[in-house]
Amino acid sequence: MRELARIADRVSELILDPEIPAVDVAIARARLRERCAEWFPDRMELYDMVYERRFDRLWEQFRD
Repeated sequence: MRELARIADRVSELILDPEIPAVDVAIARARLRERCAEWFPDRMELYDMVYERRFDRLWEQFRD
C-alpha cells in the first residue's frame, strides 16, 4: 500500500507542475492504474473512487 500511495503522490505532483505535459501525466496515471490492477485486481472500483477522482479534481483545479 505504501508503494501505491507513493506513486499516487508522484502523479499528484506531476499534475500540480504546469511544466509537465498532459501526455506525461496521462502516462503516469495509466501506469499507476496498471500497477494497482496487478496488486489489487479485485479492488479497481475502489481505486477509481479514490485515486482517479482525486486526480480529476486536481486537474480541474490546477490545469483547466
